[in-house]
Amino acid sequence: MTVTTTAINGTVDQIGAEERVKRLFSRSIKKESKVKALHLVLSMLDLTTLEGKDSPGKVRQLCYKAAHLHDCYPDIPQVAAVCVYPNLVRVAKESLFGTSIKVASVATGFPSGMSSMNEKLAEVRKVVKDGADEVDMVLSRGEFLRGNLDYVCEEITQVKNACESAHLKVILETGELETLDNVRRASILAMESGADFIKTSTGKISPAAVPVVVLTMLEAIRDYFHKTGRRVGMKPAGGISKAKQGVQYLVMLKETLGTSWLTPDLFRFGASSLANDILMQIVKQSDGVYQSLDYFSLD
Repeated sequence: MTVTTTAINGTVDQIGAEERVKRLFSRSIKKESKVKALHLVLSMLDLTTLEGKDSPGKVRQLCYKAAHLHDCYPDIPQVAAVCVYPNLVRVAKESLFGTSIKVASVATGFPSGMSSMNEKLAEVRKVVKDGADEVDMVLSRGEFLRGNLDYVCEEITQVKNACESAHLKVILETGELETLDNVRRASILAMESGADFIKTSTGKISPAAVPVVVLTMLEAIRDYFHKTGRRVGMKPAGGISKAKQGVQYLVMLKETLGTSWLTPDLFRFGASSLANDILMQIVKQSDGVYQSLDYFSLD
């Protein structure tokens, strides 16, 4: 697949974008709306464990938490997915059997993306065979920054084909893309190559989900939708640990893309500790008392 430069050209007014972020994040939200927003953030959460010490036992524990966030509050929604390493997909799939929670797997040489094309495709096919509903691949940043856009496009297209019915999220690793213009170009390139979602980062590079970067990606999704009519999802990941951040991103999402994107089908949060802070805020709104974070679980 050949990339047309006109399709990905475009510049970002960084000062203007930062001002829009400030305005959006300064919005006040009424208590009733805040509670609804917290529930929505929970339902959009990809509960994640991507550590070198991950084990089958840890993944089983995470899956149990995903399905039982707080049984004393039956109206609290389940999370959208559990995200794990490729070798733990089967464990997650078995642990989540009987629930509607999806299994997401990182792939394609996560987090560096430095594997060969054949290795990447083999890994994707294996996680799909093992039961992954979603695949989070990493963009080849080196090729992108060297201007080898046809290669990057072809790689995403082949990975998308290997995913079969599983949804594909393309991780841009925006902390390595150097400029907002590059973030926009990579976003549109990924979408034109077949991505179902675009995702900020692996969580292994700083900065990760920076608000102005998230806004740039949302605006790229908006412009791509206006051009093609195809809705693509968005997943900020890395550094999002507070409920307030989640609500702020929902405001940004609604104001940029509208209410159609206010669904787990089109927006996710990649996080490990965010769930506990949201639960703490929900219980506070209900009971008037803050519980400690480890009241819910230790992550």
